[in-house]
Amino acid sequence: MLGVIFNLAILTFFKYSPLISSTLNKEFNLNNSFVDVLLTIPLPIGISFYTFEGISLLLDLYKGKTVMDMESGSFSTHLKRTAFFISFFPHLIAGPILKARDFYPQINFKRFKDIRWEDAVKKLILGFFLKMVIADNLNNITHDIAFPFFQGYSTANLVLLLFGYSMQIFADFAGYSLIAIGLGALFGYNLPKNFDFPYISASFSEFWRRWHISLSTWLRDYLYIPLGGNKKGELRTYFNLFIVMFLGGLWHGASWSYAVWGSMHGFFLMMERKFRKEKPADGKRKPLAVFFVFFIVTTLWLLFKLTDFTHFLLYFKAMGQNTRLPIKFGLDQLSILFFSLAVILYHLIYLRYQSSSGLEKKSPNLEVLLYSIMLFAIIVSSGPQGSFIYFQF
Repeated sequence: MLGVIFNLAILTFFKYSPLISSTLNKEFNLNNSFVDVLLTIPLPIGISFYTFEGISLLLDLYKGKTVMDMESGSFSTHLKRTAFFISFFPHLIAGPILKARDFYPQINFKRFKDIRWEDAVKKLILGFFLKMVIADNLNNITHDIAFPFFQGYSTANLVLLLFGYSMQIFADFAGYSLIAIGLGALFGYNLPKNFDFPYISASFSEFWRRWHISLSTWLRDYLYIPLGGNKKGELRTYFNLFIVMFLGGLWHGASWSYAVWGSMHGFFLMMERKFRKEKPADGKRKPLAVFFVFFIVTTLWLLFKLTDFTHFLLYFKAMGQNTRLPIKFGLDQLSILFFSLAVILYHLIYLRYQSSSGLEKKSPNLEVLLYSIMLFAIIVSSGPQGSFIYFQF
């Protein structure tokens, strides 16, 4: 218990002190040097990820789930293994979030002959393509989604900007995850899949089984299930869903907009559980359900870009009021559609072959062609260098 509290205290102090201080200062007008110091505390890169991994180590060991030789090994050996688990550099900055029980058994002597070179290289090519070609180019084009630039755009252009940002945030984070998994594979480590084509989801529960999988499974294993999951009645299940998503939203950033983002996802998960009578089969997707989930998810991504909630509301006010403004359709708008098309095709190819390895088995020549095109695009069409969106978390 003390170990978990210690990890959460570190995360709270560095990540949430500015939020708590600014909120109290706004409400009670606290003007003193201590509040000023709290407002300027720097955020250590990746702190959200490695504190969660530390908690997973403690809880897995407590529950007897971690596979490690604790008795025959010395304390220094355990300390080195733990330091390696926490600081393994491919995933350190932005995940995937590792669980101790999955990583510790892999800590052993590695040989070059055991490395899955082809799989690692394919993940690296796809990851760098999504990040450098798609996300970085879209980042440069969708800059005007920020306040106050969006106020001068027509309704159609505002919808297109938001659509482009949705494609960007997927390509950015999925790209990083694939790069991390590919790098891990080069060192002989299997890191967990973090994205599984989330924009084909026909329900919000399916979306969270496909988006940031390492976080959603962490929240399920270490928060939702310990709270009782769905085993303590309907009302308790709704509460558990909501509180898990609320805290999951706050995990993403020290701003109340992230809490609202998580709360809205919690609300839709609650409504879905209340009114959905049956689970849609993966092979029988309803296009209207897929569109609805994508529409809500994309709308809520705006809270990541406009962390001031008043700016978020102004964006939708502008969408309602700017219907008569002339629609701009130049190179920027065409570029949003062009780069977003790659993300759409990425999901459609998966649907066509029904697994990430299906393309290799059914159309190996097409697979070679696609990876060649992506590698060529990385060389000649990378966008202006931009930091990963999840670095701020």
